[in-house]
Amino acid sequence: MLVIDPDSGIPPYEQLRSQIVAAVVAGDLGPGAQLPTVRRLADDLGIAPNTVARSYRELERDGVIETRGRNGSVIAGPATPGPAADAAQAYARRVGELGLTRDAALELVRAALDGAGPSPSGTSG
Repeated sequence: MLVIDPDSGIPPYEQLRSQIVAAVVAGDLGPGAQLPTVRRLADDLGIAPNTVARSYRELERDGVIETRGRNGSVIAGPATPGPAADAAQAYARRVGELGLTRDAALELVRAALDGAGPSPSGTSG
């Protein structure tokens, strides 16, 4: 159940966005699950439709949901890779062009995710 806390320091659009993401991660909302319309959810939560629309736009940008015009918004499925998968593919192509080994490429990703600087080791030839 989605709930907006008006006394929270977190903006309502972000509360809504993070609750939908949490429901997807927990498996409560699976691929293809229909989301309420913007207007209906805004009415249910007592917030402005533009607030819900902003949450939906950000979720779509992040590949969490798909908007299907008159058919509404649904949770994206595995067939929809989203921006993160696109970035991973671009990275894989680029490290291949640079001649990095798989282990070196993965080490760079781990270091970046951990906030450490890159390690140039593992280049081939």
